[in-house]
Amino acid sequence: MKNILFILVFIISSFAIQQKFLEPEDALKQSFEKKEDKLIIHLKLGEKIYAYHDKLKVLIKKPNSKNSINIISKLDLPKAIFYQDTNVYFSDLKIEVPYSLIKQTLKSDTYNLEFQYQGCSTKGLCYAPMTSNISLDLSKFGISSATSKLSNEDLQTKDNSDFNESDLITNSLKEGNFLLILASFFGFGLLLSLTPCVFPMIPILSSIIISASQKKQITASRGFFLSLVYVLSMSLAYTMAGVLAGLFGANLQVALQNPYVLISFAFIFVVLAFSLFGYFKIEIPSSWQNKLNKNNGKKDKQGVLGIAIMGFLSALIVGPCVAPPLAGALIYIGQTGDALLGGLALFTLSLGMGVPLLLIGIGAGKYMPSAGEWMNNISKIFGIFMLAIAIWMVERVIDPNLSMYLWSFLLIASSLHLNSFKHIMIKLLSILLLIYGIISFIGAISLASNIFNPLEHFIQGGQGASFKSNTLIWTKIKNIKELDLAIQNSSKPVMLDFYASWCVSCKELDLITFANKKVKKKLSQFTLLKVDVSDNNAQDKALQKKFNIVGPPALIFWDTNNKEINQARIVGYKNPKDFLAIVNKHFK
Repeated sequence: MKNILFILVFIISSFAIQQKFLEPEDALKQSFEKKEDKLIIHLKLGEKIYAYHDKLKVLIKKPNSKNSINIISKLDLPKAIFYQDTNVYFSDLKIEVPYSLIKQTLKSDTYNLEFQYQGCSTKGLCYAPMTSNISLDLSKFGISSATSKLSNEDLQTKDNSDFNESDLITNSLKEGNFLLILASFFGFGLLLSLTPCVFPMIPILSSIIISASQKKQITASRGFFLSLVYVLSMSLAYTMAGVLAGLFGANLQVALQNPYVLISFAFIFVVLAFSLFGYFKIEIPSSWQNKLNKNNGKKDKQGVLGIAIMGFLSALIVGPCVAPPLAGALIYIGQTGDALLGGLALFTLSLGMGVPLLLIGIGAGKYMPSAGEWMNNISKIFGIFMLAIAIWMVERVIDPNLSMYLWSFLLIASSLHLNSFKHIMIKLLSILLLIYGIISFIGAISLASNIFNPLEHFIQGGQGASFKSNTLIWTKIKNIKELDLAIQNSSKPVMLDFYASWCVSCKELDLITFANKKVKKKLSQFTLLKVDVSDNNAQDKALQKKFNIVGPPALIFWDTNNKEINQARIVGYKNPKDFLAIVNKHFK
């Protein structure tokens, strides 16, 4: 197994090394030229490099002032080429900025001019947004000082408010200490281990350990070993998927969130559940068993391989999550092609996510009593968990109301099963499950779609029209053209929500954050747009590429001047308090 892991990492790293991408300063070379009546900005593009039309900005501001005015729309630009659903330039740019236009913009003699631009390689690599500054003294019709493109050091000394969370993490990868970076990402992983992305893996691993304990006594060291195999396989999957997404822009986790894969994997969990219920045993043919039994070492390896496969698939299919640390690492890999550091950062991130799973393995091995009748009862309880995971997976691709019926049937059936237990606490639990199952069934009949709020339509009915006034109204966007039109036609600030039906954190935003009264009140001041990238089709990919989004959820904001507020961008789930803190900071 170790040899296989080494070979896979070596292949990915070798491929990344073989890809020859231009350095940012060679791909997009910028320079200023002074003339008597105008300033000329030159942008020279490297081989197979193109620059985005909508990322070009020429900002004019007074010295020591944060307020700036973008005059790019008032300048004569060459005609752009339509390429991959957006307008780009494949040839060098020459942008002329008349001094008279600068002088009309702000009443001052001295100015700071900021030129912003971004480009990509046709080989699949996109560079980070770049910025160049120059100071002008128009009283002398000259340039007092000039600087070339800001270096990474300059970027780091700028006000951190200019960057969003993902940008800060990307910059830390570029400039940070190697060991400090890995330690930080391990810490990020620990925080992510408390999110719903990891929760479904707990019963999966627990059921694996329970099944193993039926064959032989599990010690603390054995439990830790089984958990470690699961976590390392999970980490390898995250790393491989992340490196591939960074290098090629193709997110393997997203690609696997299609109905056929999810339903197939859910069917596997249903089979595992009925196996745990004792209806049958999942075993290899007896002729194979006889051969394996001659060598216990081979038999152990077979079991370990099964756990490794389950850990690998669980990371890709069960819990796809996007959070600022993950997004930052993927953007870093995409911008620099450095798969080694980016991959190690992702690996330590996923190890941090796996810490609770390792603790479960140790605890199960240390405190689990010897095998007996109680083990059959525990197996049946974990069979219920397997069915719950199966429903949780298919509800991403089926009608929400149908998932309500499935949940209600599972709750009622589970209560009837647990009622056969003699322990008083389990009997009490069975009664509670029965009550909630009946309530959920009633909610399903009323066309409810949220298992955590099964009586939502009954509550809404009591509120009448006042409920509708508090409901957020979203406009669905399918492509870049529709998005640009919606932003231009909006007289209010704009928020765009990248959403997917299979995205757990997206549902958290909808059910918790966007349902909060204070959040609703704040967002009523915005034009709300939503793009559903569940299908991951060409239009979805084009929208995500335009904004360098690695996956949902992601929230992007524009002000009333149609200017994107990059530092307000939100990646991953934010609770109502944190969400409002970010939005209120940039939109008073």
